Amino acid sequence: MLIESRPATDPEIAALVVAQQRELRDADGGLDGQVTVVHTDIHYLAVVVGGRAVGCGGLQALDADTGELKRMYVRPAYRGRGIARQLLVALEELAFQQGHRTVCLETGIYLPAAIGLYRSSGYEPIPVYGEYVDNPYSVCFAKRLPVAA
Repeated sequence: MLIESRPATDPEIAALVVAQQRELRDADGGLDGQVTVVHTDIHYLAVVVGGRAVGCGGLQALDADTGELKRMYVRPAYRGRGIARQLLVALEELAFQQGHRTVCLETGIYLPAAIGLYRSSGYEPIPVYGEYVDNPYSVCFAKRLPVAA
């Protein structure tokens, strides 16, 4: 397994984002208020297994101190192997390298596996923020990154 940086225009990243959005629509049962906002300033990491990108996640700067995780996704056939957790650690390292002290994220209340991953990785619930404020299905989390010694 390899985790590498990829541009937002990478065809494998685009395919993973489309698969993620399709799966989210299936998982939320067609809930009203779900809107996909396209962001062009996300720094993506891809998880590559056997030469194929099987997972992705992105980091978007909200401000100098805070990065937001975006588009965390692992193809279903590759789940249960710890890939998402390793990707999350890599994204936190990327955030740290970019000078962020806090990482935040939004996920859906209907995604218990994602919520479990974030909670078990040290993320704490925070009030919904930004584009998620009016979405009753959003739940947000944040984690303070360790300060370099």
